Amino acid sequence: MDGDGLPPFDPGGLDLADPYPVYRRYRERDPVHAVRASDGAAGSAGGGLPAPTTWYLFRYAEVARVLTERAYRRRSPVTGRAAPVPEGYETLRRVVENWLVFLDPPDHARLRARVGPPLGAAAVAGLRPAVRAIAEELAAPLAERHAVDLVREFAAPFPLLVIARVLGVRGRLWPWFRERALALQEAGGTRGDRAPEGLARADRAAGELERYFAAELTARQAAGGRPRDLMGALAEAAREDPALTMTVLASTCVHLLTAGHETTTGLLGKAVLALLARPGTAAELRAEPGLLAGAVDEFLRFDPPVQMVTRRAWRETELGGRRVRRGDRLVAVLGSAHRDPARFPDPDVLDVRRATGRHCAFGLGIHYCAGAALARLEAEAGLAVLLDRLPLLRPEACPRVEVEYAPDWVFHGPSRLVLRSGEARAA
Repeated sequence: MDGDGLPPFDPGGLDLADPYPVYRRYRERDPVHAVRASDGAAGSAGGGLPAPTTWYLFRYAEVARVLTERAYRRRSPVTGRAAPVPEGYETLRRVVENWLVFLDPPDHARLRARVGPPLGAAAVAGLRPAVRAIAEELAAPLAERHAVDLVREFAAPFPLLVIARVLGVRGRLWPWFRERALALQEAGGTRGDRAPEGLARADRAAGELERYFAAELTARQAAGGRPRDLMGALAEAAREDPALTMTVLASTCVHLLTAGHETTTGLLGKAVLALLARPGTAAELRAEPGLLAGAVDEFLRFDPPVQMVTRRAWRETELGGRRVRRGDRLVAVLGSAHRDPARFPDPDVLDVRRATGRHCAFGLGIHYCAGAALARLEAEAGLAVLLDRLPLLRPEACPRVEVEYAPDWVFHGPSRLVLRSGEARAA
């Protein structure tokens, strides 16, 4: 234990459904918290260099600084790598290392310039009717049901169908994509159950998705013409910029597909849980649908679908009075930053009328989420439809709730969320 009596912070020991009391203890007593190699969590730097320290950041000020300053980047200055993929899983490493979220300048700027406009606010505004229609179609058969798994039957397929439409995926392949996206999650560096067999499944899934998108992009390049979807725009970009190789573009599509739906799945599931615990808030949103757009940001602040993100120090710096060495790993605990009373008054209160200001749920700085506008639209439309069409979200239905979480702090949220009325029999 450290001088404050706190043990080395271990995400594996957190309550997946409610990590916030633990966050509060560290935020108040050791907000820039070191876990050194001797504690068994920091790993090796390689090349005979001292193993880096892992720093967990619990206050908003340090989290915002690490997410915005160039001294902190995605890739390690020692190994040149960003994604925590072990040796032996080369397909997985190749795909993930080329994800936009793991790139630093100038590669990040080159790719962001191509991905950003099709996902920007102007483009997304035109998708509003189609997104609402997808939500309505998925919710319609659930309205008369006495038991619903909201993740499997709505929160997962809804954003998958939306991002598939944006990319230009033909046919309803979402079950195939969902299966492979879940396999990719098994490689996540913050998962408590990461094992060789899971990494092998993730490696196979990465290869299957890479081959699918490479074939689609190649077909679009051969066809030419004006791009009608995001894959078409990427194919056109490759003709203009040889640095955008097929590996980079296929990996980008995998990234958009997976991150582009998993975060919204988590957001929807956790927002529903928050509303079930606060029927007055649900009634307020039904009575004033115009509050939903702002409420989405409050749900993101209150219980974000990404709890932790990682950076590396590229030079020696100081954070919260602590000396951080070049190569050290910094874990920005977004869930804790969002409950920092120095930034958000009464942070443990869900207030859908709150002006949230600059929360960190979509990141900050150059890695601010390219799909933020789409995610906001999906959450707003999805929650509007659920509040309006799903009787199980009304107090008089008295749902019994069964929740399971995957042990993942990056894509964080319910993996199973079953709502049962009093008339439903146990499965």
